[in-house]
Amino acid sequence: MPLPSPITLATSMNTKTLVLITLAAAPLSALAQSSITLYGIADTGVRYTSGLTAANAASNTSGAALSSGVNTTSRFGFRGREDLGGGMYALFNLETGLNLDTGTTANSSKFFDRAAIVGLGGSWGQVTAGRQTNLLADAISPVDPVGMRFASFNPNIATAALSSHGLGVEYGSAGATTGSYRLDNSVKYTGRFGGLTARAMYSFGETAQGGSARSSAGAGLAYGTQTWTVSGAYQRFKTADQWELKAATLGASYKWDKLRLALNTARSDGQTNATTARTVQRVHSLGATWSARSTLDLTAALYHVERERSGRAADGYTRALLFAEYKLSRRSKLYAELDRTHWSGGFQGGQNKDVATGVTAGLMHSF
Repeated sequence: MPLPSPITLATSMNTKTLVLITLAAAPLSALAQSSITLYGIADTGVRYTSGLTAANAASNTSGAALSSGVNTTSRFGFRGREDLGGGMYALFNLETGLNLDTGTTANSSKFFDRAAIVGLGGSWGQVTAGRQTNLLADAISPVDPVGMRFASFNPNIATAALSSHGLGVEYGSAGATTGSYRLDNSVKYTGRFGGLTARAMYSFGETAQGGSARSSAGAGLAYGTQTWTVSGAYQRFKTADQWELKAATLGASYKWDKLRLALNTARSDGQTNATTARTVQRVHSLGATWSARSTLDLTAALYHVERERSGRAADGYTRALLFAEYKLSRRSKLYAELDRTHWSGGFQGGQNKDVATGVTAGLMHSF
């Protein structure tokens, strides 16, 4: 049998290649028509700490580590939107956190730990259902001095928005006893009318006890212009035993030329056992960001945390933070950060240092 000529062989290969390219492009075309977007953030940095663990808890040690998501949590996700006509649309969002230093997912028990929602929207507002952020996080986001960065050691995220409340009890259907920043089984309404944003949320407990056990409910309001924003929210959370945690936050930001000022105050009051034991936590924050150049932002922020627990002396800490972010492009940024923490009243524990320091340098790329 004669061998095919080089020209025939090349033509055959080109035809197969064209078919493969066409088949590969077909789903991409369908995705584009469906307005589906794959997005994400890859963030990693080298962080040195003294008096803090790698997870930024109080300690008596020092060390350096390569950490994922120091500035902004590493993640990838899918979001989509379909026009239904008449001003209506359907949407979905699936998002998971990543540990860029190890290649693992951030949450071993929930793949789409950061968001798993579907919803409908129109001129009247938007309703989403699934796993999503609580209203405290939504309210603090536009008024946090560092723009909700540094999740592992930002008190507005950890304590004010309950990402890591430290109470050892599951409040609401959070799926964890460590925090209630995101809630399962939740329905959220968001309405935007000019400068006014209104929010309401209910999370079903879905426990064997039934009723309102492990449920959560709240409301929030924000009003903003191009130069200033005022934002606040109130939310109540219940445990499976009907213990309650009530939390509220209120803040504002103001932008003038190259300067942005932001402040916020928050308070939570949680029942921590079957009798009368309670823990009250307050977070006050203040900060300023100066856009020194179109590619360089400089931020200084101060956070003060107060804690009162039944039968114990009050304690807390003050954390100062300096932060520089340099834009290499629209998607890539270099950053450097310095934080200093002064513990008070023994908040850090008897064996740990009274003062803690952290220094970070890293790179973030979004896609």
